[in-house]
Amino acid sequence: MKVALFITCYNDTLFPEAGRAVVAVLERLGHTVEFPAGQTCCGQMHYNTGYQAEALPLLPRFVAQFRHAEAVVVPSSSCVTMMREHYPGMAQRLEKEHPGIVDEVASLLPRVWEFSEFLTKKLGLKDVGAYYPHRVTYHASCHGLRGLALGDGPETLLANVRGIDLVKLDKVEQCCGFGGTFAVKNAEVSSAMLAEKTTAVLNTRAECVTACDNSCLMHIGGALHRQRTGVQTVHIAEILAGDEA
Repeated sequence: MKVALFITCYNDTLFPEAGRAVVAVLERLGHTVEFPAGQTCCGQMHYNTGYQAEALPLLPRFVAQFRHAEAVVVPSSSCVTMMREHYPGMAQRLEKEHPGIVDEVASLLPRVWEFSEFLTKKLGLKDVGAYYPHRVTYHASCHGLRGLALGDGPETLLANVRGIDLVKLDKVEQCCGFGGTFAVKNAEVSSAMLAEKTTAVLNTRAECVTACDNSCLMHIGGALHRQRTGVQTVHIAEILAGDEA
């Protein structure tokens, strides 16, 4: 299958290793990965902070870049949730200026998948042939858990990694407190939520914590680093890309 990669802003600017890992996994599974060079942002940051009109021009660009894709894979449940929840309404607002965009968005969205969701729900996989000999715990991001209903798909993929010691995170469904600008506008509440999350992580005695969203991992990882815990954060794609070579 030809898969188009939408890398997302966080991964592109801060965590390029996650994108490289997605490519490694998909190519190991026999798929061809394309990277449309004209892609930009999904618009979530604008939309969620009240700049909805400013987010609108990003939708025609996204459609133009990915309209012919057989599948679009995104290593971020947050961005995919943005697309599924808000792109249809945004397209309605743009239809007069961009005739046909409502139908194009309706056609394109079913081909857009969060990375782990693509592996489990589209490809029907539980084991991607990975090897990762470390003690790992998994954080379920809000957008993945509640926005996309990923369920136990990511944990199933991790449980089938050879060599892994996967340990359950207490209150795995609890938010880490990031939420984009929520962490900036509500710093004290965010910090309290983050403290509960990092305590839960440390209680697992895991070497690293993983998730489907680098935004959550950046927040959690910042606190773990400041506490000098030595616990690392790793995007799930990097674990699934691991091999014994």
